[in-house]
Amino acid sequence: MNDIIGRLTEVLSSRRQADPDSSYVAQLHNKGLDHILKKVGEESAEVLIAAKALGYEHKDHNREAVIYETADLWFHTMVMLSHLGLEPADVLNELDRRFGLSGIEEKASRG
Repeated sequence: MNDIIGRLTEVLSSRRQADPDSSYVAQLHNKGLDHILKKVGEESAEVLIAAKALGYEHKDHNREAVIYETADLWFHTMVMLSHLGLEPADVLNELDRRFGLSGIEEKASRG
């Protein structure tokens, strides 16, 4: 697992039970799954908007926006996983399972 993902997983886990007044992650957990999912949805939309802008105008600030918004999306997705008792390793294991399969084979295996 990438070092930053491992470190962030540890921090997210430790802050899950923290005081919501002292931790943004604790605030998210305290507000519940619906609030966390709303944040994931908002961040997804922001990634799409930034990527669309980069696709039309190949400017450095658009490139940086895609990176920034994707980092927000990954962060909030990791909070969601934590809230559900899952870890990034679970997702990475699934990606590893799919590695070497064609997309067509992978979709067919879902049944």
